[in-house]
Amino acid sequence: MNSYLAGIFIGLFMVLAYYFSGEGLGASGALKSVVVASVDAVNHDYASNASFFKARVGGEHSPAKTWLVFEVLGVIAGAIISAAFAGRLKIEIGKPTHITNKKRLIAALIGGALFGIGSQLGRGCTSGMVMSGMGVLSLSGFIGLIGIFGGGYIIAYFFRKLWI
Repeated sequence: MNSYLAGIFIGLFMVLAYYFSGEGLGASGALKSVVVASVDAVNHDYASNASFFKARVGGEHSPAKTWLVFEVLGVIAGAIISAAFAGRLKIEIGKPTHITNKKRLIAALIGGALFGIGSQLGRGCTSGMVMSGMGVLSLSGFIGLIGIFGGGYIIAYFFRKLWI
C-alpha cells in the first residue's frame, strides 16, 4: 500500500476513534485488559483485593470485552488476511544468516518484555502516544515522536549486529 494513503487512513481512523470512543488508538491497553480478565477468571478473590486489579474488575462487563481488545484482534486478522492474499502467509523466523533461531527468539523475547514493561511504566505504548498525541496536535505527541525515533536510532546502533 502507498505509505501516504496509509497515513491518510490512519488519520481518518484516529478521528473516528475519538468520535466514537472518546479515545485515540493504541494496543498496550488490550493486553492489560486480557491479563486482568484472565487473573479475574483464575482467582477472583485475588483480583478483587490486589490494588492493580481491583480497580479494573467487577461490574457487568469483562475487561476483555473492551474495544481495544477487538481492535488488536482486528489487526491480527487483517494481517493474516493480507498475507494470505499476497501469498506470504507462512511461519518463519526473520533473521540474518549469522544469527541462530535460538538467539533471535531470545532477543525478541527480551525486546518484547522490555517493551511491555516500558509501555506500562509510560502508561501506554509509544505508537498510541504519538498517534493520539499528534492527532490532537498535542506538543507532547510531537516531542514523543522525536524522542521515540531519536532514542530508537541511538539504541539500534548497539544492537545492529542482530539484524545486519
